[in-house]
Amino acid sequence: MFDRLYKRPRVVARHWNGPLVEERCRYLVYGAEQEMAPLTLQNVARYTLVVAKALRLADRPGETITKKEIVAAAERWAKRRPKHPMMRSFHHSRRNFTLQAIRWLGFLGRMESSAVVRRPYAEHVAQFSDYQLRDRGLSPQTVEYCGKVLHQFLSQIEEAGLRLQTLNAAQMDDLLSKRFREAEYARNTIQRWAGVLRTFFRFAEQRGWCKRGLAAAIMVPRIFRHAGLPVGVSWDDVKRLLATTERGRPVDIRDHAILMLLAVYGLRVGEVTALRLKDFDWEREILSVPRGKSQRPRTYPLCRSVGDAVLRYLREVRRQSTRREVFLTVLAPFRPLTSDGMAEVVRRRLHGLGLTLPHYGPHVLRHACATHLLAQGLSLKEIGDHLGHRTSDATSVYAKVDLAALRTVADFSLEGLL
Repeated sequence: MFDRLYKRPRVVARHWNGPLVEERCRYLVYGAEQEMAPLTLQNVARYTLVVAKALRLADRPGETITKKEIVAAAERWAKRRPKHPMMRSFHHSRRNFTLQAIRWLGFLGRMESSAVVRRPYAEHVAQFSDYQLRDRGLSPQTVEYCGKVLHQFLSQIEEAGLRLQTLNAAQMDDLLSKRFREAEYARNTIQRWAGVLRTFFRFAEQRGWCKRGLAAAIMVPRIFRHAGLPVGVSWDDVKRLLATTERGRPVDIRDHAILMLLAVYGLRVGEVTALRLKDFDWEREILSVPRGKSQRPRTYPLCRSVGDAVLRYLREVRRQSTRREVFLTVLAPFRPLTSDGMAEVVRRRLHGLGLTLPHYGPHVLRHACATHLLAQGLSLKEIGDHLGHRTSDATSVYAKVDLAALRTVADFSLEGLL
């Protein structure tokens, strides 16, 4: 394996004569099967040799290694490295050592298992999540968010020395006030928290997990309908964003297809990550988007620019895989791109434009799509259908965005009517 990666005999010999040569070769073969690039395999070979020496793995056969020990070894190794202006920084070297060691030792089964973090009332949250998925038909993303909120709040109950079974309204109010004050949550976030907690405590009251009346005791600030404008970018900024993907690298081709779907169709990031190859009907030129909340797909005509962007990605970039998700990582091991990974794609490119925004996530492109459609003269009903809104209330907030039309009304002279 080393003979294929290196040309210099001295370098090849150093790797063959190093400790745990069989284990290192096995890991490199696995990397090659995952279609890692040659430069990536060279990097893996270099670090596995360093890790084997730094942790004295050959002298400790079968012994498991802790993450704490790996971090300490990485610190010592990075400090001993010779300083050179062309070499990577200390922090980068230490991080690479740690990551490569954890991956390799995990592959060998020599990483000590991390202690399982005990979450208070985990069984209660699991039952509530199952109820939301099965009985309420909520999307997995919504259920995951609710679970995070509940784990944070229930942990706060235990940290305060309280119990769910004996919690009263006054204690509930104190805990929520402390949480919202310390975290400095916005009013909308507070309202979302309250909605999750009310639903959970109604569920808990029915099962006798807590006292009656706690759900009704959750008080939050009132949020007036359409109090805030949706935050988005202008359509000119969207064009500038798409222009950042014109360099033709594999990552640019993939990101261009993602950004087109988010901006042209106004899709949610979860809807793009959920797209499967079967959702593109190339013969009839139809795109089917599975809805996160109702799971019933909605269909769109597949416009030429979006279709061309996705086809180019599928033909030139996407590796052959048994996975049916459309968007995969561009580096091995090739796996479906997560919602967080896709959000990072948008965030990184928006920051590159130098824009000042309250938020840099994918949702700003959904808002940009809606305001662009409004400027093109589409009705709120048509915009709502395009975005997949279930009620007109979700779309009516965009009625405030058409500032040009409002200025026309403001400039209208009333003198002739007086």
